[in-house]
Amino acid sequence: MADEQRFRALYDAFNSRDTDALLAEMTPDVDWPNGWEGGRVQGRDAVRTYWRRQWAEADSRVEPLEVTTEADGRVTVEVHQRATGPAGEVLWDGQVRHVYELREGLIARMEIV
Repeated sequence: MADEQRFRALYDAFNSRDTDALLAEMTPDVDWPNGWEGGRVQGRDAVRTYWRRQWAEADSRVEPLEVTTEADGRVTVEVHQRATGPAGEVLWDGQVRHVYELREGLIARMEIV
């Protein structure tokens, strides 16, 4: 239950654009997917910069549907994600899975599957 509450709070922080709260939950060398442009970014500063670029182009909202702690310690979050462009046009609306690897209690890596 602790992982579920924690990750739901993280998605709330993302949706309210509270980057400081989000980055505080990540390792300094976090490995993060660049789901918007492709590839990956490394480190908190790179994640912050990526999110700023993304949010300048799209209003992305992500709602967790299910949070599962795997036997190996990874946390899987099934999400519904919707992104709209500057004119309100829908750019993406669908369900994806986010898989988090933790190190010393902080997010060290996230994958979109």
